[in-house]
Formats: sequence, C-alpha cells, structure tokens
Amino acid sequence: MKATRLLALLALAAVAPAHAENWPNWRGPAQNGTSPETGLPVKFSRSEGVAWAADVPGMSASVPVVWGDKVFLTAPIAAEQKLVGLCYDAKTGKELWRQTVSEGGLQWDNKSNLASPSPATDGERVVFLFADAVVAAYDLSGQLQWKRDLKETHGAFGTQWTYGSSPLLDGGKLYIQVLQRDEVFDFQGVQKGTPGKDMASYILALDPATGKDLWKVVRPADAVAESLEGFSSPVTHDVNGQRQLLIVGGDCITGHDAATGKELWRWGTWNAEKIGHWRLVPSVVAGDGIALACAPKKNPVYAVKLGATGTAEVAWVSDPKEASSDVSTPAYHDGKFYVLDSDRRSLSCTVAKTGKLVWQGDLGSKAKFEGSPTVADGKVYMTNFWGEVYVVRAGGSQFELLSVNAMGDGTKPNGDASSVRSSIAVADGALFIRTQDKLFRVGK
Repeated sequence: MKATRLLALLALAAVAPAHAENWPNWRGPAQNGTSPETGLPVKFSRSEGVAWAADVPGMSASVPVVWGDKVFLTAPIAAEQKLVGLCYDAKTGKELWRQTVSEGGLQWDNKSNLASPSPATDGERVVFLFADAVVAAYDLSGQLQWKRDLKETHGAFGTQWTYGSSPLLDGGKLYIQVLQRDEVFDFQGVQKGTPGKDMASYILALDPATGKDLWKVVRPADAVAESLEGFSSPVTHDVNGQRQLLIVGGDCITGHDAATGKELWRWGTWNAEKIGHWRLVPSVVAGDGIALACAPKKNPVYAVKLGATGTAEVAWVSDPKEASSDVSTPAYHDGKFYVLDSDRRSLSCTVAKTGKLVWQGDLGSKAKFEGSPTVADGKVYMTNFWGEVYVVRAGGSQFELLSVNAMGDGTKPNGDASSVRSSIAVADGALFIRTQDKLFRVGK
C-alpha cells in the first residue's frame, strides 16, 4: 500500500507544474523581456483561448505586472480626470481595488498620457508612478503606505513628450530615472520643468517602505536640447558579482553602483554631430557580458562590454538595416538579442557576444510596433498599434512567423494616444495582454 502511494506521489510530482514565475516590473523577472514559463499558446483571439477579459477604465502604454494571484495596472479615467492604480484577481479578472493616485490633467500631447509608466512590485507593495511626478506605494490589499509629489522636492519632469520611464524595485530600493532637458521650457502649451529647481538629469533611490530619499545622483551628459531626454527605464544587472544600475539616454550609456548610484563607467556617443532631436526611448538590455543600447531614428544598436571602469568598450555595432530600434526595447534570451524594428516592422535575432545576424524577418504588419518583444516558451510575442499579437518562433536558424492574433477592439489607431503600446507580461503559464479596452489573460 505504501509503495503504491509512493509511486502515485512520484507520478504526480513528475507532471506537477513548476513554481509559477512573477512579472514584477515592465521587463519581467530578469529585466530582459523574458520569462521561464512554459505551455504558452500560439493561436488565440478575443473569444478563443481567453481565460478572462477585464474592462480597463482607460488606455495607456503601461504594462501589467503580476505577483501571485494579483495583477496591477495604471490607467487614466478621462471622465473623472483621475490617474488610478488598479488591482485585478489573476485567476478570475475581477477588479479587486482601484486607488486614485493623482487628479487633474491626463494628457500633455496627442501621443500618450500621464499613465504611461508601468507599476512595480516586490511582493510586499506595489508602486505607481505617473508623469505628473506623483508616486505612491500600496500594500497588496490596496492600503496606502505612502505618497509623494516629487515636484515639491525635485521639480516637474522636463521632457518634451510625456514622461514614460517606469520605476524599478530591486535590492530594497525604489529607483526612479529622470533624464530631462537642462532648462525649463514650454511645449504645446505645457510648461516642462519647474523654475528655480535644478534641471540636471538624475537617478533617485527611495526607501520602498517610507518613500523617503535614500540618495540622488546627478547623471550628466554632453547631449543638447531634446537629445538630453530619455524615456528608457532603469535596469539592474549583476556584473562580476556587483549589482549595477544600467541607464541609457542623453547620447550615452552608463553603469552605476546600484547601492550608491556612483557612476562606474560610461560609453558614448552615437550622436557625434550633437543632433538636437534624438530623444532615446529603448531601455538597456543585458546578457552574455553585453549591454545593448539602441540609437534612435533608424540608427545602429551598440553592444557595450560590461565589466569596465571609466570608459567602456564597444564589442560590436549593428548594420542598421539588420538591427535597429527607435522605440521598442530588445529582449535577451539564450545568448541572443531579439530586436524589433518598428519602422520596418521586422524582427531580428542576433548573437549577443558577436552581433552576428542569425535571421531577420518581415512581420507583414500594416501597423507599427512600439511595444517591446516578450520571449517565453520558445516564442517571441509582440503587439502592434492595432492590438494584433504576432508570434514568432524564438531561436532556430531562420525566421518563422507562427501566428497573428487579433486582440484589439477593431479600431486602427496610427500612433496617437489610442494606439496599443503595452508589452505582454507572462506569469503563471499565461499571457497578460493589454489592448485598447481590455486586459486579457490568455492561456491556462
């Protein structure tokens, strides 16, 4: 009897699913756009393969983050002029709570809105940051822990287009990156920056439990005008046993001690002519001893060697016709970088250490992509402006498009604030997909 029971338990263990991975920030558990989850679907639609579909009160580019049985999201509510943090039940899609973090204007330009930054969670709290510089932390049941208006201490964010950098919780710190113009200015009738405040770009570390400043480090750059601005988000990565904070923007890439913010190394520039309108959007992605920085406006990607002090060394530079990204942050998986080119609507797979092009494929999309690719279960998932999810086989020796899945609401936005820019989160064996009007859980 005991032997029979033991055999049954062993058989159950053999087929039991592994521990489900969370998606705690906009680029996932490894901060490189990948997840170890398996059993993910290839083909699906708004009515097929969907575990649930939740109504979302407003459109934004922010990515859903997932921890255990909860999904967190930011959204604007136009009718109420509110910016809210939302929590959904990951199993059923039921809205568990919503909290108003800020009130007032929701949009500064026609490209995006103030709810663009994604939430971040460490399993104890969830942090919501909005482009009006208001940041708040809640416990997972929705109780406010603290709230701050960073304009009071550090000034309004001085970016021409709406600020979109996401916060990061890592190693007991909350990181907020502000790469901005070095002076107060007006754009489309909105004042950017705060007169009398220091307008230098900076990295800010807060105590996640209290919201108080731990340190603020100025992050200088030789760029000019709009090229000083970065809409990338901070990324942490282990380099020779040291946790480093990787920042890109202002025509350069820098590595910092994650504990203190001290700059350890930098490389630049891809903008030797000091062109003034080269704002930077994609974040750093790191793997195989390489930190990848994507120059804007159809220019190359630059692979910088990790481990240097002072001035870093470039390992390779792409042919921009083979690998380039103006908006989407590449993903790293299994020794390869996956670079999504919004302008060409193509995906490239390159060897991380050498930059050798493995394959490049035309996605055939009629709409642009500005969300970032997500790699999991041997597949690359990407969403275009219309909410169509393209699935490509990861790895291999040639490009293979597996499916195109219509998840949008049927409208065909073309780059305005109604366009789908949210990347796909992966957790608990499922895809979490945000489109114009819904948040979907697709898969088991």
